[in-house]
Amino acid sequence: MSDNMNLTLRVWRQKDVKSKGRFETYAASGISSHMSFLEMLDKVNKDLLLKGIEPIAFDNDCREGICGTCDIVINGRPHGADHGVTVCQLHMRRFKDGDTITVEPWRAKAFPILKDLIVNRQAFDRIIEAGGYVSVNTGQAPPAETTLVPKDNFEGAMDAAACISCGACVAACPNASAMLFVSAKISQMALLPQGQPERAKRALAMVKAMDEQGFGNCTNISECEAACPKEIKVTNIARLNREFYAASFFHPGEHKGGGGAG
Repeated sequence: MSDNMNLTLRVWRQKDVKSKGRFETYAASGISSHMSFLEMLDKVNKDLLLKGIEPIAFDNDCREGICGTCDIVINGRPHGADHGVTVCQLHMRRFKDGDTITVEPWRAKAFPILKDLIVNRQAFDRIIEAGGYVSVNTGQAPPAETTLVPKDNFEGAMDAAACISCGACVAACPNASAMLFVSAKISQMALLPQGQPERAKRALAMVKAMDEQGFGNCTNISECEAACPKEIKVTNIARLNREFYAASFFHPGEHKGGGGAG
């Protein structure tokens, strides 16, 4: 028995950031259940080209669940229905012959749609530029084994560092909040010795940048954790709030605006 499927795609098409978008319907024929979702889109695009139709624009790079660029909402869920995977890791065996699949980009004020399924995520870059790094001048780096890190801190930092900045948390949140993303970037350094010298400055600067980019406030719904392909936990948001409030207490007036989790 053939494992090929015939599907119907409802795809968001939008010429550019200023144009009004709309859903277009396309047939996806002869789709193997072994294909990834992006491979399915590749095949659909080849068929569209043969018909003289402009292919569907979508972002991708590594196709290994690392780069975070395959930012697509599938049937209303960022990265699709499977838990802990990106779109490039979602396989067509998740669907059935005859299914209709709705495919659209992230929906958030801070992520304007550039074309079809591609959004501009430079807002994340600006948050990182505000403080998501360690810049303390320490001279030559000492051997790693000379800096002891408690096991719980190390594991917590590594779990937070797994964030690939894809933006699924923002797309899943009813408020388009970036708190899970920011909390992961702050947590990975707040838990390690190397992140301590700029700890307060980092929390204030990154939360301020997040507010300036137009992200919404967190109201503890936890849709972000459910959608995160790297399973970043909302406990990081609690840590972000502690970091922010402590920094605000010792450095009053350096940040004005939101930042708390509702």
